[in-house]
Amino acid sequence: MTFLAHVLRVLRALLRALATALVVPLLLFEEWGWEPLAALVARLSHLPLWAALEERLRRLPPWGALLAFFVPVLLLLPVKVLALFLFGRGHAASALTVLVLAKLVGTAIVARIFQLVEGPLMRIPWFARWYPRWKAWKDRVLDFVRQSRPWRLVRALNRRLARSWRHFKEG
Repeated sequence: MTFLAHVLRVLRALLRALATALVVPLLLFEEWGWEPLAALVARLSHLPLWAALEERLRRLPPWGALLAFFVPVLLLLPVKVLALFLFGRGHAASALTVLVLAKLVGTAIVARIFQLVEGPLMRIPWFARWYPRWKAWKDRVLDFVRQSRPWRLVRALNRRLARSWRHFKEG
């Protein structure tokens, strides 16, 4: 192996590790929030207008479903730019609040839309090919994180705190 090939291999490994480290917090948030936030948005389906919107989403053709899936992501882009503007103006707390709220709302809506349009999305050949790969990669990364010592320590601490809180409330 040439020196250049070795350097490129090391750089690729470093970039992969860096990308994974940057993506893990997002994956953990999505994993934590996906189901509960989607369930929260699903509660809105008792409203007639919302129920009609969900029914239209369910009937979308594959490419319409893909567009519907990405619209919330695009609509939240200006909100994220606003957060960057606030950071730049020295309003870190406001910017962080905007980002967290945008992430919560965005995840809730995208998760619910995905539940409604997963069938049509899976009829798009490239989506049907890549989504299982993405999900398998995501599951491997999350399993790795969950097996790590820091994760196990934080989980144990969290369980201890929950027990202490229950005892405090009862006592």
